[in-house]
Amino acid sequence: MLSTRRWLIAVAGGLVASLVAGAMPAAAQQWPQRAVKFIVPLGPGSGVDIGTRLVADKLSKKWGQPTVVENRPGGDGLLAINAFVTGNDDHVLLASPSSSFTHHPHVYKNLSYKPSDLVPIARLSNTIIAVAVPASLPVKSLADVAAMARAEPGKLNWAGTTGGVDFVVAGFLKTAGLDMSKVPYRNPVEAANDVAAERVQFYAAAYAIVRPQLQAGKLKLIAVTNSARAPTLSDLPTAKEAGFPDLTFDGLVGFFGWAGMPAELRDSIAADTREAAADPAIEERLSLTGQVPNPGGPAEFHAAIEAQRARLAQAAKDLGIVPTQ
Repeated sequence: MLSTRRWLIAVAGGLVASLVAGAMPAAAQQWPQRAVKFIVPLGPGSGVDIGTRLVADKLSKKWGQPTVVENRPGGDGLLAINAFVTGNDDHVLLASPSSSFTHHPHVYKNLSYKPSDLVPIARLSNTIIAVAVPASLPVKSLADVAAMARAEPGKLNWAGTTGGVDFVVAGFLKTAGLDMSKVPYRNPVEAANDVAAERVQFYAAAYAIVRPQLQAGKLKLIAVTNSARAPTLSDLPTAKEAGFPDLTFDGLVGFFGWAGMPAELRDSIAADTREAAADPAIEERLSLTGQVPNPGGPAEFHAAIEAQRARLAQAAKDLGIVPTQ
């Protein structure tokens, strides 16, 4: 009797498992069926690139399919985004910081893609964005920089590169009434070098970009723009803590899918990404590249991006810029 009961329980368990598996959408069960490509809008060696490669390697083992990372830097993120959108390939994902595109509607009159073409799947990390000044500049805080700028209007320079961070800095300077001269750069590393050389007095950029000059003792950090302090730079206040909330900007990094991507597949990839990113070795490597591991699912990632879009829309309004889209 006991053996019969165990047999019945085993059969029932198998039926339940089969029913659950049968209830799973085919898209989530069958994807991927071949190699998956991740397109990155930044160059090799960047924090986003390294993080993507680490997680993609884990996902390859999980999925039983090869993963490939393709770098398409330049064009203010448009080269990578256009390649992703026009590829029409359901085995290609975009691995990108949201700051590569959330400012686009306020900058370009005719975009080749729609915001809805980039479907948030999973947040991977937050980039640490630090505010750097020359080591020799007699300031210790954002308040000191603001006081210096007000005392000597137009004398200080700030470095501007493409992307959402540049947009927020410009809006912050406008609302704070700070008269600084913008020096445009196409290469963020060149901007960091000019801060170290004292040709530029104010620069907000990914921590990984300014770290070499920081380690050389040629510049110093006075704040982070992130909404929370960075664990690896816990002594640095956030811009909000320093009294300048308009300079708040989070570097959101994650994976994006194509328009019409099934929600079940997004959830499945997000769960796999969260599992991969939980590896202590990956968390350590991300931290070394100036990233704060912060996995999140589709809804959470989407909400954070929408909040960033709203922040940039306010910056555009402060600058008197009418949205082009």
